[in-house]
Amino acid sequence: MRCAKTDTTITVRVSKELRERLEAVAKATRRSKSFLSNEAIERYVESEEDELAAIQEGLEDMKAARTIPHEEAVRRLDAAIAQAARKSA
Repeated sequence: MRCAKTDTTITVRVSKELRERLEAVAKATRRSKSFLSNEAIERYVESEEDELAAIQEGLEDMKAARTIPHEEAVRRLDAAIAQAARKSA
């Protein structure tokens, strides 16, 4: 993998065990440790971004009063479970 002019380098401390595991995966997949690390970090960042967006959406729903009380949510779930149980019986 060739670094583009826009690429940058970061240094990350990992345990010896993790480094060895990364090296084993790199060897088995014939990929560089750098490639695998970049891929892992990208997936993690995307996952965190999705979670943060969902949290923000929930906060906006709360501010706009687009919520229901916990007891009502439990009642609706219980009713849906009971209905599904009746259908499968």
